[in-house]
Amino acid sequence: MRKFNIRKVLDGLTAGSSSASQQPQPQQHTPGNREPEIQETLQSEHFQLCKTVRHGFPYQPSALAFDPVQKILAVGTQTGALRLFGRPGVECYCQHDSGAAVIQLQFLINEGALVSALADDTLHLWNLRQKRPAILHSLKFCRERVTFCHLPFQSKWLYVGTERGNIHIVNVESFTLSGYVIMWNKAIELSSKSHPGPIVHISDNPMDEGKLLIGFESGTVVLWDLKSKKGDYRYTYDEAIHSVAWHHEGKQFICSHSDGTLTIWNVRSPAKPVQTITPHGKQLKDGKKPEPCKPILKVEFKTSRSGEPFIILSGGLSYDTVGRRPCLTVMHGKSTAVLEMDYSIVDFLTLCETPYANDFQEPYAVVVLLEKDLVLIDLAQNGYPIFENPYPLSIHESPVTCCEYFADCPVDLIPALYSVGARQKRQGYSKKEWPINGGNWGLGAQSYPEIIITGHADGSIKFWDASAITLQVLYKLKTAKVFEKSRNKDDKPNTDIVDEDPYAIQIISWCPESRMLCIAGVSAHVIIYRFSKQEVIIEVIPMLEVRLLYEINDVESPEGEQAPPLSTPVGAASPQPIPPQSHPSTSSSSSDGLRDNVPCLKVKSSPLKQSPGYQAELVIQLVWVGGEPPQQITSLAVNSSYGLVVFGNCNGIAIVDYLQKAVLLNLGTIELYGSNDPYRREPRSPRKSRQPSGAGLCDINEGTVVPEDRCKSPTSAKMSRKLSLPTDLKPDLDVKDNSFSRSRSSSVTSIDKESREAISALHFCETFTRKADSSPSPCLWVGTTLGTVLVIALNLPPGGEQRLLQPVIVSPSGTVLRLKGGILRMAFLDTTGCLMPPAYESWREHNVPEEKDEKEKLKKKRPVSVSPSSSQEISENQYAVICSEKQAKVIALPTQNCAYKQNITETSFVLRGDIVALSNSICLACFCANGHIMTFSLPSLRPLLDVYYLPLTNMRIARTFCFTNNGQALYLVSPTEIQRLTYSQETCENLQEMLGELFTPVETPEAPNRGFFKGLFGGGAQSLDREELFGESSSGKASRSLAQHIPGPGGIEGVKGAASGVVGELARARLALDERGQKLGDLEERTTAMLSSADSFSKHAHEMMLKYKDKKWYQF
Repeated sequence: MRKFNIRKVLDGLTAGSSSASQQPQPQQHTPGNREPEIQETLQSEHFQLCKTVRHGFPYQPSALAFDPVQKILAVGTQTGALRLFGRPGVECYCQHDSGAAVIQLQFLINEGALVSALADDTLHLWNLRQKRPAILHSLKFCRERVTFCHLPFQSKWLYVGTERGNIHIVNVESFTLSGYVIMWNKAIELSSKSHPGPIVHISDNPMDEGKLLIGFESGTVVLWDLKSKKGDYRYTYDEAIHSVAWHHEGKQFICSHSDGTLTIWNVRSPAKPVQTITPHGKQLKDGKKPEPCKPILKVEFKTSRSGEPFIILSGGLSYDTVGRRPCLTVMHGKSTAVLEMDYSIVDFLTLCETPYANDFQEPYAVVVLLEKDLVLIDLAQNGYPIFENPYPLSIHESPVTCCEYFADCPVDLIPALYSVGARQKRQGYSKKEWPINGGNWGLGAQSYPEIIITGHADGSIKFWDASAITLQVLYKLKTAKVFEKSRNKDDKPNTDIVDEDPYAIQIISWCPESRMLCIAGVSAHVIIYRFSKQEVIIEVIPMLEVRLLYEINDVESPEGEQAPPLSTPVGAASPQPIPPQSHPSTSSSSSDGLRDNVPCLKVKSSPLKQSPGYQAELVIQLVWVGGEPPQQITSLAVNSSYGLVVFGNCNGIAIVDYLQKAVLLNLGTIELYGSNDPYRREPRSPRKSRQPSGAGLCDINEGTVVPEDRCKSPTSAKMSRKLSLPTDLKPDLDVKDNSFSRSRSSSVTSIDKESREAISALHFCETFTRKADSSPSPCLWVGTTLGTVLVIALNLPPGGEQRLLQPVIVSPSGTVLRLKGGILRMAFLDTTGCLMPPAYESWREHNVPEEKDEKEKLKKKRPVSVSPSSSQEISENQYAVICSEKQAKVIALPTQNCAYKQNITETSFVLRGDIVALSNSICLACFCANGHIMTFSLPSLRPLLDVYYLPLTNMRIARTFCFTNNGQALYLVSPTEIQRLTYSQETCENLQEMLGELFTPVETPEAPNRGFFKGLFGGGAQSLDREELFGESSSGKASRSLAQHIPGPGGIEGVKGAASGVVGELARARLALDERGQKLGDLEERTTAMLSSADSFSKHAHEMMLKYKDKKWYQF
């Protein structure tokens, strides 16, 4: 033992330096059996960290734009994010560095560029012709606040309206201001005494580019003549304006107002509107004005050749429609359709066949951006059905409470999940193809299947296909179906462990090979699911109730703690199967009237139809004990080969045989230690100091929990993925400043702390249980929040029928290992350093009776214990890899000597640790609370990567961060979005090829034909030489102090710096050619101009000579 301790100290010293010898010698050789040195292939150059893609609905959206030629949609958010959507599978995420809210977006239609206007009064020009869009130019307004922008189609001059009511003009090519300014006091009536308010609308007359329609918030609209620099007409209405829209012929426009009215104006009749409509107002008798309604926030006026125009608006409902959902109103001829939305409307756009404002618009769809959804309405079909949304925007349909990520799954898994999920599709969608179909897919170099599983607050679980940086929902499982729904509020006596969301998912344990799924929910319930392609109806849902409590005294033995009908002595001859009735224990009260033996939820007693997919095999619930609610489950594991599920909380651990439906072990954490308990604990009754029950998913700040916080919903901000940790040993999460900090609570006694030893990690494996073992056998390794690892031996009966008849015998082995910090993850390596996955049974359809030879095969599949004589040849030794919140250890088995040790962090703690495969090798990947991502080689635990990735780590990230194989990782970056990242150098290099392209060369549609008579008599669209008006030569230079130009990183210089590798070289070459081509083009133009001017000079000279050739000097 002395030698072991010295080794630990030495190891700790060497591990402290990352430049320690590349291949430390394995230590502690067993006598006569020398450990071979394992060759490690992973080096630090195999690792590089970068974000790959972001999936999900843009969080807190604020702006919307559409390119009708490229067919690309852009969404801006309140946090300065920009999301671009093309055809399904083509998505892009960009971020403005300032993080200011996006107030407006304008595409340079078919140019592969986009202008964004932000709340901090900056304008940015984005280049979309590259796979990762970048900013080319920025313009910061210093003295005025930007409120509205307008960029006419095929124009390079952007109109920018401000809060002061002025309009500035920006050249989008150079991103500089023109000297031409429209001042508010020039635009309005000179006799007007008040300021007209901020600019809320700018647009040019579709038929005359020289006329600009300016809408002021107060209700004034001005038609401005750009050439003569004066107002032609002024239209005043006594209600504030929210938006304005033109009829395509340019003779009429429509305004929406704050009192729920629409006014239609003839351009040449400014005195009063031609028509005033209140779409949702009750028409009163006596010809009185209808009652005022809520403001109409936006209106669009779209014409069609074949029929009546469409007037589409948002808002405008009457004030008495309290509780009514937000609506989009579509007025078409005499029909008015009111389309209710699930969330409030942020913005909407009508998609039209033509990009030209002076042609019949032919609207075919309306895209509606809601607070938490994106809806596309088909205008061409009766009833205005919605299109089925192909983007993965429903991640947050119910708030995400946990997620798991699996790369390199069995290849048949995604098709199997897709086939059962396809039956869940809703009906009634539009029959047409999704109209936003721009861009091209990337060339996916990754071919392995990837699956993401998300658990939600309503008890639902979603399986997603995440292969090749895309995301598509495969299948949805509703776990709440097995429980009775409470009809009314009075019928909820038991769910008070949480205020709301009693079915919320806390932990998911999934075996991809056997397709066994196990979930733990917030109401201390566990459900085991099998996958089946057959529909079944079960008469009675199999159910077990477990009485798991923390109490030390000499009277009660572990067996005595179980619920009476399920009492199964450890290792007894025949565990009792589940009784036939659905509720083995009835609700009862102890002598002093306290609730006892009652589960938190009520399992359905009626027959349950289970559709193809995941079907409930067994429901396990923890029950109330003497007035104490059950503690939430903190760890969970399922093993298909052994037929066992195990779970634990801060009271103890329970092992259940889900094949025989019996509880095998039910022990308090202290009983697991037996006589090896390192802590001196005093007996205590669980009722003396009541523990907060909602701590698991809800509150990690355990030491200072106040009773009110006990029942926070798992969707609250403080939610953590697992209950962790005794106070003092674990830094708490200080939610106030959204960061992690240490806090100690004097209110919690040392006894209470020790009693809080929760089960934090569970791992089934086939390994050496004790030091003296000569062969591996099935066992369960248990990790606790105090850094202890305990081993439970499993004695399994033979396979086939015997497995269902004979008992599984489980018993603590006495093996105890210690680490610093709570245990997070365990894994096992064989003698060559390869990962040994837990035993599993391959999936088969269990609802179909199997034949005899199949049964024989299954018997053989059962893991067989190896006899001691052959073990020397088969398995010389193994390594256990254990990762805690503070350190990682590799322990040689069966000797249980520490071969390698690495202190991961001193000042912080590890939130997630995973043992993952990468480049035909394995490593340990860790994510720390201080935002660092680290990887270590195995088995020697050499540091390979340490990157400071996230400056701010909040509870949502802490709860959802997970690593998986092949260098993939993810976390929930906002309540609605998943951020994926890679720590693999190879994936980083291939990412450029895998990303889709937003911009594709498309020909701009032809301009509408003016027609013979319109051309003859003038009536067609009037063009305007804007260059002549706004260029420096005529309008002069703008004031320097008005706006500051900032060159963006996305220009040629930015690309030169950022480009690397072959792709970069090509990009640079292309840019150089473009640059050269541009210069040559300019040169050619200049040369042509010089030639033509020389030509004209020579002509003039010749004419002069002829004119005066024969005249005498006095005749001049």
